[in-house]
Amino acid sequence: MDTEGESMLQLAAEAFRAKNFDLAADIYECQLAALGDPGGRQELMVKRADALAFGGKFAEAFHVYRQASEIERLGPAHLDALVDYLSGSIRRQDGGGGSPGAGSTGSGDEDFSCRICLSFLFEPVTLPCGHCFCKKCLERERRERERPVMCKQCRDSSRVADVQSYRVNVVLGSLLAKWFPTPHQAGRLRREGNGLYAERRMEEALEKYNQAILIAPTDHILFSNRSQIHSSLKNYGKALKDAEMACRLMPHWSKGHIRKAQALMSLGRTEEALRECLVCLSIEPDFKLAKTEAHKLLGDLLAPVTDQVPEHLSDSSNILSFRAHIKNSIITPSQDFSPSLLSSDSSLAFTPPVPARSEVSEVKGQEKPEVRTLDQCVFLKRKRRSTEEEKEEETEEGGEERSKDHKRSKSEPAEVTNPLSTDVLDPTDLECSLCMRLFYEPVTTPCGHTFCLRCLERCLDHNPKCPLCKEELSEYLVQRQYCKTVLMENLISKYLPTELLERQKIHQEEMTELSNLNKNVPIFVCTMAFPTVPCPLHIFEPCYRLMIRRCMETGTNCFGMCLGDDLKGFADYGCLLEIRDVKFFSDGRSVVDTIGRRRFKVVQHSERDGYNTADIEYLEDVKVEGVAERELKSLHDMVYDQALVWVNSLKAEQKERIEGHFGPMPGKDSVLQASPNGPSWCWWLLAVLPLEGRAQLPFLALTSLKDRLSGIRKVLLFMAHSRHR
Repeated sequence: MDTEGESMLQLAAEAFRAKNFDLAADIYECQLAALGDPGGRQELMVKRADALAFGGKFAEAFHVYRQASEIERLGPAHLDALVDYLSGSIRRQDGGGGSPGAGSTGSGDEDFSCRICLSFLFEPVTLPCGHCFCKKCLERERRERERPVMCKQCRDSSRVADVQSYRVNVVLGSLLAKWFPTPHQAGRLRREGNGLYAERRMEEALEKYNQAILIAPTDHILFSNRSQIHSSLKNYGKALKDAEMACRLMPHWSKGHIRKAQALMSLGRTEEALRECLVCLSIEPDFKLAKTEAHKLLGDLLAPVTDQVPEHLSDSSNILSFRAHIKNSIITPSQDFSPSLLSSDSSLAFTPPVPARSEVSEVKGQEKPEVRTLDQCVFLKRKRRSTEEEKEEETEEGGEERSKDHKRSKSEPAEVTNPLSTDVLDPTDLECSLCMRLFYEPVTTPCGHTFCLRCLERCLDHNPKCPLCKEELSEYLVQRQYCKTVLMENLISKYLPTELLERQKIHQEEMTELSNLNKNVPIFVCTMAFPTVPCPLHIFEPCYRLMIRRCMETGTNCFGMCLGDDLKGFADYGCLLEIRDVKFFSDGRSVVDTIGRRRFKVVQHSERDGYNTADIEYLEDVKVEGVAERELKSLHDMVYDQALVWVNSLKAEQKERIEGHFGPMPGKDSVLQASPNGPSWCWWLLAVLPLEGRAQLPFLALTSLKDRLSGIRKVLLFMAHSRHR
């Protein structure tokens, strides 16, 4: 194609993106008139048809699609835009397709449902983000979607490793089995049925599902899975009934609609199957199976009538005549294919879930009309199945059994919306096995055990393994991104509000006590630290790991640093350090970046949970005025100059090492006595001078800047004298 033609095609593509579909269609039509290549011609025809369809001109669009299919059968790449548009039309008419979590779960409470299958949470697994899903649902997501598992609630996939490494949440799984025995039993039967189905023991699998549906007649998954079993047994009529029931119980569940589509395909009802695929895609646009089936079905419907009919279509003559009817309908100018034909009947706003009686045969003349199918919406109206066919399906083997199911389910109503009564709920079921108190900020490890956040962290300080099963948690430990188990926290706040308030009160009292920076201040017994001077620390002892974490939890981010003392445990003077950053390692160690803030005097020595604490009072320099202030200024300038001389006399490598650790030497303060600690350069110099801690300690205790400067001057003179000797 020449350059001018390429420019026009680019312009058409831009017009399409800008939603100027009429212009795009006109440009493609002009280009088609000048094009002779059949391959390229089909491509342009499909693009023109897409533009016409998106512009609402369905009659013209399908006429062009039909012409394009006569050149060569349309493939998925050709039909992508059409499928997206049709499913999008359904989604728009339904006001966005509904919430993925909408509908009843069969358990009677939305709190206890899995947001993937929208059913009762069976074998719950807690992801690192804190949200819970059925174990099998997560495994199926990983297998079917061919991508990393993403949390359906918070859309987080960054911290979700291989879901097979995550175990069932032990506490939550036991609680749900205790609180909801009926749906839990149905879940067990479903799991057994799935095992039998995997072994190709279809009849036995079907019996398990029949039993499960008797005790949980509003669980849409049971009907969906039984539909698949019926399909495997070639009972397509029964498969369709079960799929329809699944769709009624959970209208916004994509899996139910794809089951229905598969059953319709097996019965040769191609256009109805296509509509279900489109409904499925309107709910879940990236459902790969639904998209594949939609492409195939659209390809079948648009293919020339003389094409070979696929084997799975049971009534070949009917489909051939149907295709011919499509061709005539599309060619007829009066046929209206506007988007308005996707009427309210095609939306997902189905009737509310009904009891199990919906899946059994009903009294003739009172049956609820089926949802309008795609051929009624877009292509043409197809005659309903004959009365004889309906009679035949109603008298299928097993219909009598379904009537019995109906009677039994009617006498056994679903569980009430708030099933947790005081006689079922025991606060001890929600106690941490470490502190033996009600869970506070519960977190669940990958091995499935739940603890209070603070309790777990304290245990991991001593050993990077689960306190219960001893599984290695090094990777979990290094992340330090513990997210609370949302369902567990919601259960406690909703059903145990009084106990939670009491637990919160205890926690707040502890935090208030820990956040006091005068009483019981945590003390790190290690080295000398000075105001304004950085002090990086390597933390590896469990007691100090606890201490650092508590400092961060309380929000103070501060602790005291003192030299060790053989008699008292630690010196009577120290410096308050502020935590600026912490880097954690997989074995629990950490590197803490701190900086000195205030000097203090120890009033009383004490201890807490293995680390030292103290009651302290802060020190400030005594300010001077008049002549004393002028003398102080003169002494300050002289000592500062001496300090510069000493620093500049250091070897380049030595100076570079010092500045890399403590930063460059600070300049003079604009106001000499502005800081209660005095000039920052004094503390920087004391930190880098080659003095032992015992020689540095007296400087920290001084509250006279003049005495501190005089002491520094003596040290500098001694250093200069030693160097010249």
